[in-house]
Amino acid sequence: MKTEPRKCRRRKSRASERKRAKSSSLKWKLFRAKEPLLSVFMWGVNHSIDQLMHVPPPGLLMPDDFKAYAKDIMPSHYKVKEYCPNVFRNLREQFGVDQYEYLRSLTSYEPEPEPVEGSKGDFFFSYDKKFAIKTMDSEAVAELHSVLRKYHEYVVEKQGKTLLPQYLGLYRLTIDGSETYLIVMRNVFGRKYNVHKKFDLKGSTVSRAASDKEKAKDLPTYKDNDFLEQNCKLHLPAEAKQQLLEMLASDTAWLSNMHLMDYSLLLGIHDCDRAAAEAASKPLEQTSEESADELAPTPPDSPIPSTAGAFPAISGGPDLDDEFYAISSSSNSEKPLVYFIGLVDILTYYGMKKRTATAAKTVKYGSDAENISTVKPDQYARRLVEFITRSLS
Repeated sequence: MKTEPRKCRRRKSRASERKRAKSSSLKWKLFRAKEPLLSVFMWGVNHSIDQLMHVPPPGLLMPDDFKAYAKDIMPSHYKVKEYCPNVFRNLREQFGVDQYEYLRSLTSYEPEPEPVEGSKGDFFFSYDKKFAIKTMDSEAVAELHSVLRKYHEYVVEKQGKTLLPQYLGLYRLTIDGSETYLIVMRNVFGRKYNVHKKFDLKGSTVSRAASDKEKAKDLPTYKDNDFLEQNCKLHLPAEAKQQLLEMLASDTAWLSNMHLMDYSLLLGIHDCDRAAAEAASKPLEQTSEESADELAPTPPDSPIPSTAGAFPAISGGPDLDDEFYAISSSSNSEKPLVYFIGLVDILTYYGMKKRTATAAKTVKYGSDAENISTVKPDQYARRLVEFITRSLS
């Protein structure tokens, strides 16, 4: 039997290497964005999901899965590190997020930057508004790692029905030697309904009002004192009201057990009558363009049905399919509304730094100290639940 000359084999090997390099280069061009960070992120998500789709999910997550990571080195020395890929794949399943949906939303079009008032990181949103991508510092990443196993256990126990942030993927991107951490979450405000008013609520009334600069914005983020001054009430059906309080009590109790505090309840309000009037006043040409924008690429048929929300749907009410955090207002509301309610920014540990801040503010505010934002986790949780309970109608 004849064997190929070594020289010929080397030539073929080089040719195959050039072919692979060319293929990699072509793949890279598919994910160009306005800035390298997003290009690398899109490439990383695409590569990660592609790899996971060729490997069956483990029947049971092991302790090592919560320490695992996958590394990819890209052209021009760009790097992507995905943390705990099997854990986040399982979390996506628990939250009803299909792999194809995740891939399409984050890579079909470039995520768009959007400033978020009071956020400790930069925000980007997928083109279809389903997912939020947030930059994190190393301290927040370490805190997420420290609670990830308990977080996963809690999500499984609640079968994904929780107001906690839905953590769907964690990545570290290295660009020209600079590292950036990104966390992917479900967007609390959903995608089909514009939010006309929003609040960041902590249950605290000390220094908790939007600034004049913030109020001058088209869509300001109001706070607790603004909520009270505007005499806001949440008009919810009885079943949804009970479910909201049960979920909030359970979630905040879990956060307290994890010694986490300084989180917020994010509230968005969609006014159905206002939305109808806005739609009627739009030129026909603009409406047609927006309808065309919705004709985005569709993934193959998903084995997972459209995501059921955390709250029961109302017969004859707005279509809240795939709007996880949405609740329709009750029939006794003055006008038809859709509320979006979820917990955000949960990764602040009540350690020495926060204890010191609590002591300093207690001295400063005296008898009003119980209303400051920096208090012990159990007190923080109880106060927020009480604030929301009083707001229900």
